[in-house]
Amino acid sequence: MVHSDCITWGTVEIPYRYSYSHRKTLAISVHPDLSVAVRAPNGTSIEKIRELVHRRAGWIRKVWRDFEPYLPKQPERRYIGGETHRYLGRQYRLKIEQGNADSVKCLRGFFCVKIKGEISPERTKALLEVWYRQHAKEVFQERLMACHQRLHREGIPFPNVLIRKMTSRWGSYSSRGLVILNLALIKTPKECIDYVIIHELCHYKVKHHCPKFWKLLHRLMPDFEERRNKLNLYTD
Repeated sequence: MVHSDCITWGTVEIPYRYSYSHRKTLAISVHPDLSVAVRAPNGTSIEKIRELVHRRAGWIRKVWRDFEPYLPKQPERRYIGGETHRYLGRQYRLKIEQGNADSVKCLRGFFCVKIKGEISPERTKALLEVWYRQHAKEVFQERLMACHQRLHREGIPFPNVLIRKMTSRWGSYSSRGLVILNLALIKTPKECIDYVIIHELCHYKVKHHCPKFWKLLHRLMPDFEERRNKLNLYTD
């Protein structure tokens, strides 16, 4: 049977899977898809497995950096007509036109961008990011309210939300009770947004990614692993 866990090393989260066998020693491996696997002797405590992953975290990061150049690359965004961009998990094609005022609308499979004055990729990118941020504010608040209702018996207070552009995390929970969400989440399905929100709210009760944390998350969201795996497909 394969189990899931995760540790935090500095600001980096390292998810991994572990399994037991008749082997005599602990072994850890990193695969080309950046997944981390630990094989442990029968009866090994989760604390000892976590200690191994912590101890080898620097090595894991190094192997990740070695493998990353060989991962499938997302095309670099050019912000030109015909290019596709995501919103809530769906892809929309850019349609860019000159107009009397700057605007962005999401209609019938298109991001319709109108630009007052000269059209440029830089201007298109700026307008699209403003649109994403405005809609992220609305959608994240809506999802937070829906998720918090699922936690009303847990005694978790309703938090404030801050939206940021983040490079290595989908979200975080601050000691001040603030949920910080990655702006890029607005490109993923609502089920993935809900996973990140509930994940972060669980940190109100359990700060670290210990077995107690994953047990709580599983109780509140039994399909969290499926949602997490889906979320990790959205890398652009």
